[in-house]
Amino acid sequence: MKEMKCINLLMAESNSFTKDSTLPNHRLQFLPCGNLGLHLIWLILHLIINVWYSVLGIAHKVESTLISSRLLKSYNAININKVRYLAVVIESEEARQTSKVLELLHWLASIGIKSICLYDREGVLKNSQEAIIEGLNKSQESIIEGSDHGTLPEHVDLEFVSFADSKPAVAKAANLLFVKHYASTKPGKPNITESDMSEALQAAGYGGREPDLLLVYGPVRCHMGFPAWRIRYTEIVHMGPLKSMKFGSLIKAIHKFTKVHQNYGQ
Repeated sequence: MKEMKCINLLMAESNSFTKDSTLPNHRLQFLPCGNLGLHLIWLILHLIINVWYSVLGIAHKVESTLISSRLLKSYNAININKVRYLAVVIESEEARQTSKVLELLHWLASIGIKSICLYDREGVLKNSQEAIIEGLNKSQESIIEGSDHGTLPEHVDLEFVSFADSKPAVAKAANLLFVKHYASTKPGKPNITESDMSEALQAAGYGGREPDLLLVYGPVRCHMGFPAWRIRYTEIVHMGPLKSMKFGSLIKAIHKFTKVHQNYGQ
């Protein structure tokens, strides 16, 4: 009897092992085919996206060349009076390329922009402002080599801003608001409005002009910490990396902005 029980136990364990061992075999038959199909679909989608962006890139380059060559007459006349103050945000690593920054400033000045704010998060442009101003002054009589887009006006106003300027601005404005609203003996909860904040920033010396248009040169599509209270109604345009900037793309961005009707509300 003991021998029969042992035999039955071994047979049961053998059957259970056989059932369990067949499950991975079935999975091995189906999973590789499924993974291969998904991988193939992903490769096809990836290829389509790459081709699409390549076509867009070529189209943008061709359009930029046509605009630069003044073959597209619709871009020749720009109402530059609508861009009274322009801000340029540059990624800090790219801001170290002073020659590219000077070339961009030359392009903007040749278009007719007379007031420009330069910003980068780490303050690279602010630390290099003497070299930038000196280089811009030298190019007033001679066009930067490689450019063929006109001459510079007599004077260009430059403002240099960094992320560090935002910290003392907010601290001083908050202190002024505290003294005016919270430290007073008036009962009740104070109602701080947007105009109160603007007045506090102006009183602290950090109000600044609000740009009509802000051009972002860098890998990300954001203003990279540019003072938020100065871009409440500003149009923001991402221009791509500074190293691949194009005069035609700059003309297109400014031309498009001048054609936009802005509703400020009541």
